[in-house]
Amino acid sequence: IPVIVKALHKQLKEKSLKSRQGCFCLLTELAHTVPGSLEEHIPALLPGIVFCLTDKSTSSTMRIDALSFFHVLLISHPPQAFQPHMQMLLPAVLTCVDDTFYKITSEALLVTQQLVKVMRPQGQTATSGGFDPKPFIKEVFSVTMKRLKATDIDQEVKESAISCMGHMVCHLGDHLGTELPGVLVIFLDRLKNEITRLTAVKTLTLISASPLKIDLTSILPEALSVLGSFLRKNQRALKLSTLACLTVLVTHHAASIKPAALEPVLSEIPPLVDESDMHVSQVSITLLTCMAKACPSSLAKISSSVLPGVFKLIHSPLLQGGALLAILDFLQALLTSKATNLGYSQLLKSLTEPFQSSKTSADVLHRQSYHSVARCVAALSSASPKETPGTVTNLIQQVKTSSSPESARVLALLCLGEVGRNGSLGGSKEVQGVILEAFSSTYEEIKTAASCALGGMAVGSLNEFLPFILKEISAQPRRQYLLLHSLKEVISACPASSLSPHVESIWALLFQHCESQEEGTRNLVAECLGKLTLVNPAQLLPRLKQQLKAGSPLARSTVVTAVKFTIVDHPAPIDSLLKDSIGEFLKTLQDSDINVRRVALVMFNSAAHNKPSLVQGLLGTVLPHLYKETQIRKDLIREVEMGPFKHTVDDGLDVRKAAFECMYTLLDSCLEGLDVLQFLDHVEEGLKDHYDIRMLTFLMLARLVSLCPAAVLQRLDRLVEPLKATCTTKVKAGSVKQEFEKQEELRRSAMRAVAALLAVPEVERSPSMAEFANQIRSNADMASIYQSVQGGEGGGMGPTEGMDIS
Repeated sequence: IPVIVKALHKQLKEKSLKSRQGCFCLLTELAHTVPGSLEEHIPALLPGIVFCLTDKSTSSTMRIDALSFFHVLLISHPPQAFQPHMQMLLPAVLTCVDDTFYKITSEALLVTQQLVKVMRPQGQTATSGGFDPKPFIKEVFSVTMKRLKATDIDQEVKESAISCMGHMVCHLGDHLGTELPGVLVIFLDRLKNEITRLTAVKTLTLISASPLKIDLTSILPEALSVLGSFLRKNQRALKLSTLACLTVLVTHHAASIKPAALEPVLSEIPPLVDESDMHVSQVSITLLTCMAKACPSSLAKISSSVLPGVFKLIHSPLLQGGALLAILDFLQALLTSKATNLGYSQLLKSLTEPFQSSKTSADVLHRQSYHSVARCVAALSSASPKETPGTVTNLIQQVKTSSSPESARVLALLCLGEVGRNGSLGGSKEVQGVILEAFSSTYEEIKTAASCALGGMAVGSLNEFLPFILKEISAQPRRQYLLLHSLKEVISACPASSLSPHVESIWALLFQHCESQEEGTRNLVAECLGKLTLVNPAQLLPRLKQQLKAGSPLARSTVVTAVKFTIVDHPAPIDSLLKDSIGEFLKTLQDSDINVRRVALVMFNSAAHNKPSLVQGLLGTVLPHLYKETQIRKDLIREVEMGPFKHTVDDGLDVRKAAFECMYTLLDSCLEGLDVLQFLDHVEEGLKDHYDIRMLTFLMLARLVSLCPAAVLQRLDRLVEPLKATCTTKVKAGSVKQEFEKQEELRRSAMRAVAALLAVPEVERSPSMAEFANQIRSNADMASIYQSVQGGEGGGMGPTEGMDIS
């Protein structure tokens, strides 16, 4: 970098336009790519920037390039680096603010905005390093104010002027004195203007959050009324920005806001709390939470307006993530603030009432709503510790009452789990008995809820419940699957520091059950093993690898599946260890047992999808075994007699499907490591295989057409035949409805691949493709399917010139 910069800063004073433009492009990329890398070179670079901004012979384009680079430089480097040079920099930039070309003015205002932040970085109340911003404030304010007041200027300049002045008020408002009220009045005026309102909202947000605590009393009542009106606009970006602005205003200026001033805002919130837009709902509820904390008296009337919508959202199957967390915060704030006449028991009743009716069915209440309500009950319990013992007693009684509706008992169990997750259950003996009794229920939903509840309780009270879970797994084979679900929840949710003392006992127990005859149980054991390995990868991954050498095929398949659960889609401490050892686990692609090979392919697919870097160097070793598994093996196909009928069973289908799924993943993650022509040979075989595999290979073919059309064209004549066979095959008369539907979906998927092929200009050179296109055109049934898939996958790709089949 020093060598580059030394060469470039000389070029900045050269007369050659192209030379200087090239310098700015390169410097901008450096500042973007390596923030802070130019800090020691700033004194050398600034004279060149100033020269380009002030030299009369400099073109408008060059000034814009110089300002753009300076903007990036200011953003990507610390303020102290520029403070010593302010005397030289500001006049040059402010001259550009006065330029007649709107692009220069707009870019210069953005640079000025950054220089304001340099004068006094956020939160700084006194001069730092001997730098005093006072000598520069008047000139910057004057030039910016001139642009802010102007109405007959370009939209871009208007927005830049509003934003720049907003930063001045935010960072230097205490130096503006009598000028400040006038500025705020202009901001209010811009807030009322449709063209500038969005920028004004964002600027008001910035000012409201300023640590200088700018006095907004003069404009606040009217601003709140205007902001409230924005919430009914159809412009989503304006709604979200307005909600953010209102949240900041309520948080930082509650003392200046009278409850009546918030009524125009509150009246607009109910329609915003709706499952049709979860993010708007989340931000709206966050605003309500701030109001409950900062000015609770403003929420006195929400029980009849906003709350019904909140409870409806809680019972929605779509509620999750940030929106759910926002609701949990809101309920706790509402309860602790005593903002309404709704107390703990009333809120609890509103949450749980829909589950108490015997008429409630799974159609009415989605599974997600049970979990959402359970978390809400736990949040209320956490905010009112005095109410918790009574709540737990009632929940236990609800579970034990066999006459209660199934929905109520399921919810009660999940609530116990979530309250227990917070460590608030108290004594555990009665709860353990209730859980064991629920495991014996005839209702699957109750048993599943009991499993989730036990896991949650153990997360909150590990020493009480984990030994109980481990003991029951060994003692109760019939409940093993449910108990393993509980254990999985514990391993997934507990921090490594809490789990560490229990790792050995859990590890030993899991390996006692890794050869279970039930695949579902083995998969659960594998998931537990994989997630447990993440607690201490350096110690446990080598031990997992050792297990490959011992044990039955069932044990090996469990170990390989466990590795899949150690591969996560974000950087993790295990990554470097996995990279060194994943090759050993992938050797199971050569295992004598077909099921071990299948799970090895599933594990490879997970690695290729989530962490391609783990397997890119192993493709040469893996691909021959992968391709081998795509072949149909006649020795794995057998006929089974079912009464008077014979049913064909293909024992190799699952492993083939796993292999083709790997191929599909490799197209996106490891394309550069593939021999595409060899890859296409196996795609061709897949086009003639089972229904599920053909559906996947049609997708693969369409994807290959977009990624490497030249290679596809080389194999085109061989690929057309299976496509044609699928599109022309008809189901035998008398077949069941399902067969007709499957064949129709196959034809549509094949036609999408055909549509993708016909979008390649060179395809017209293939006689077989031209003949097939004519066949589609002349057959009303196939032409109809072709037209219908044009807007779908592979759609938007009309037939090429000379191939018009419409």
